[in-house]
Amino acid sequence: MVFEEKRIPNGEPEDDPLDTVRDKCAQAEHCIHTRAKLEDCESRVGSKSETAEDCTEELFDFLHARDHCVREIYPDTVSSG
Repeated sequence: MVFEEKRIPNGEPEDDPLDTVRDKCAQAEHCIHTRAKLEDCESRVGSKSETAEDCTEELFDFLHARDHCVREIYPDTVSSG
């Protein structure tokens, strides 16, 4: 049996297709709305010296909207939970 020598390039990794789809989905209408809420929260929290607010809810809302979009594009390859 003869094995072929495969060379794996040592350098920059190729772009992850999932990152490309996530970036595209982040521009979808619903994602833009949730991202705006997240950015508003981050501005509000960043302008205060002390606050208990941490924007966790807004972050999860944005990620949920973005991942829902990804699931619509790749329904058979992305787990729904």
